[in-house]
This record gives sequence, structure tokens and C-alpha cells, in this order.
Amino acid sequence: MSEGSRHTQAQAGTPAPAGRSAVVVGGGLAGVTAALALADAGLRVTLLEGRPRLGGLAFSFRRGELTVDNGQHVYLRCCSAYRWFLDRIDGAALAPLQNRLDVPVVDVAKPEGRRLGRLRRDRLPVPLHLGRSLAAYPHLSLAERAAVGRAALALKALDPADPALDAQDFGGWLTAHGQSARAVEALWDLVGVATLNAVAGDASLGLAAMVFKTGLLSDPGAADIGWAHVPLGELHDRLARKALDSAGVRTELRSRVTSVLSNGNGTWSVQVPGETLHADTVVLAVPQRETHDLLPPGALDAPERLLDIGTAPILNLHVVYDRKVLARPFFAALGTPVQWVFDRTDASGLGAGQYLALSQSAAQDDIDAPVAALRERYLPELERLIPGARDAVVRDFFVTRERTATFAPTPGVGRLRPGARTKAPGLYLAGAWTATGWPATMESAVRSGVSAADAALSALGRPRPSRLFAFEEAA
Repeated sequence: MSEGSRHTQAQAGTPAPAGRSAVVVGGGLAGVTAALALADAGLRVTLLEGRPRLGGLAFSFRRGELTVDNGQHVYLRCCSAYRWFLDRIDGAALAPLQNRLDVPVVDVAKPEGRRLGRLRRDRLPVPLHLGRSLAAYPHLSLAERAAVGRAALALKALDPADPALDAQDFGGWLTAHGQSARAVEALWDLVGVATLNAVAGDASLGLAAMVFKTGLLSDPGAADIGWAHVPLGELHDRLARKALDSAGVRTELRSRVTSVLSNGNGTWSVQVPGETLHADTVVLAVPQRETHDLLPPGALDAPERLLDIGTAPILNLHVVYDRKVLARPFFAALGTPVQWVFDRTDASGLGAGQYLALSQSAAQDDIDAPVAALRERYLPELERLIPGARDAVVRDFFVTRERTATFAPTPGVGRLRPGARTKAPGLYLAGAWTATGWPATMESAVRSGVSAADAALSALGRPRPSRLFAFEEAA
């Protein structure tokens, strides 16, 4: 291993705590969370990451003068675990929340001057906090708005943890509850595609109910949106590494694990090229296929189920104009292939012009399209949506693709998602795809890391660190 990739306790100036040890495999949000929690509880922790950086699928890279996020990531005020994570790495001020939910929604099918609607909340109790916004929402008819209200009340009565809901699809439920195709497009999928990474007809009713109940029907401010005003690498790599060093975690980058073996005496051996690490506890915080390949025999009753958890892609299109074309920080779109558009100019370090990022979830149709075809398809759409783009010069257009960005939230996926504990003592699982009760979000990743750490500390008889985020573990 290269010295440049090593971050040891000595470098952090923190003495290694005596006693139990842990190895965390994977340096995404789940792995970083688990490593911090275990170190805060007094374990000697080594974090192994195969990439040259931390952050998993929420990262940044350089392109000329730009620092580019691989994709636009947002979180909501109800994402209490991710908010804890930001506080834990001293990054909360760099990813602020809206004071109050306000989403501009542009419908290009309407005449100019009548295209803009807004989804925003008032300072009223649930569900009245959205009542005025829904009543004035111009993208639905009066009858459709009334039907949406009735469906929302029916959704509020559902229990997302009910296994029967996991087997149903959200689209069928919406149709049965009087939702028109237009209502699905202009409201339910507007929110659902971005959070679930699937259209309503392809999504588990259980997961959809969880998203809408928690985000829109639990607390008036639950859906207020937050996003990083700096590159994601500043948060999930630099600040995360600083926090890990301060906690005494040894962080090894470019260290791909080749095997995880039980020693038969309650300890584990984790093999990386050139070194074998020994530990009392191992947390696998890697994607489901990689987890399947590393699991020792007998760790799960049906490990093949991990391979049945599908994946879903997210496509991000990046456009740099020679001038400012968009005044608002973001908007959502209807009547066009464009889904969400964010202004990333300041965060990227662009000196002149404007840099917009288009986030395209559930992007199965476009994920493998050539850049030239995507440019030909989407630049005219941006001109339809943003009048200022019509006279602007496109200085750069490029694409980032995450073909396996999330697990697919299909009906029945809930029974495939394992919890943190395995049948092998001392071995735990983490990742947004595990049984957190949430879809594949940054919130789910952090919650999974907390679950794995809690399970490990319970087995070791170690007290939970007081600074650890408190939550109810998913069954």
C-alpha cells in the first residue's frame, strides 16, 4: 500500500484505544458512518476503500476549471441521520436547508407566462401546510387537486412496514385511488421519481408510502430541501477523512478486499493485497453484489437473494453556458424529458458564465445513449424551459452515468433486503440497500451504518457512544 493513501492514528495525533478492533469494508456514507460510530465507542477501527477517495456514489471530480459532482444529491429536513452525519463531520453549514419548502415547477406544454407553478408549504399543521399550495397548483385541474387530497389522506393511513404493501405497486394504488395520469406526472412522480428512482408503476407501495408519509405528511417542515453548496467531495471525502482521522480511524484507500474469513475463535481475517488484517468485528459496507461475493458460507440463510435486488440508473447532464441563463437555484420540469435542473456555478468554481446540472432519475432509456444524441435531445429542451438559454453559447456539455446508482425499489424488494446482523458472529452489513425502511438515499446509507455499529456494539457489550444519532432500527 502506498504511503500516500494511508491515514493512521499517528497522523491524526490520537492514540489507538486498547481492546476490541473492527474492520469496515467500504468508504461510502454507510462505511464512514459505521467507522465513526465504532471508533467513538472505543474500538480500534480500520476503514478499507478500493477507490482513491471516500464518498461512494456521492463524489466529485475535476474537469478543467470545474469541480463536478457525479450527480446532484439533495436531502430533506426529515433526513435526520444524514443531518447528524453532516454535523458529525462539521459540514452542516456547507449544505444548508431551505427555510421553507419551495419547488418551482415549469410546464413547457403551457403558453409562456403561464408555465410556472410552485409546491411550497405554509406554517400550518399537517396536512394544512400544503393546502394553499395544492389549491393554487396550476398544473392540475380543480378535480385533480381534490382527488390528490383524498389520496394523500388514504396514503397517510397506510403502514409502510406492512409486508403486504411491499408486494403492491404504487402506480396501481394511485389509479385505484382516483389519480389521473396527469396527477401522477405532475405531482406523484415529480416527487417519487427523484426519491425512489422509479416511476410509480415500478415502485413498491411500501417504499412510496414511506417517502410520502415521512416527507410530506409527518411534519410541516419535513420536506424542506437541502443540498451541498460546495462539491460533494468536500463533504464526503475531505471532511469525512478529517473526522475519521480525529476519531483515530486508520483509513486505507486503494485497498480492495479480496476475502473475509472467520478464524473460528470469534475473530476475523480480512485480506487485501499485501496485508491481512485481524479484527473482532467486520462491517461489509459495499454494494449487494460485492457483499454476496465476500460473504462467508452460512452468513445469510439465502445469500442468493442479494443478487435478486435489482439496480436502477441515474443520468446527469452537465451544461456550461457563456452567460447566466437561470436566476433560480433549481426547478423541476413537466412536459419534457428534463426532470430537475440545478445551478452548480458557484459550487463548481466556475469563474464566468453558468453551469447547470440536469438530474435524470429512472434513466433506463437514456443511460447508454451517446453524448451527441443526448446533446441533440436535451439542449433544445433547455431552450424551451429557459428563455435565456436561447441566445447563450454552450461552452461545454458532458455526461456522468451511474448505471447502478441505486437498488431498484420494485414491488417485493423489501423481503430481499437483509438487516445489519448476519448469522456469523461479528459480521455485519451496511449500505443503502439493506433493510433501513428507506429507499436508496444518503439517509438510508447513514442509517445502515448506524444499524451495523449498534448491532456490533451490542454484541461486544460496548455502550453506544453518546454522540451517535438516535433512531428506531428497522425490523
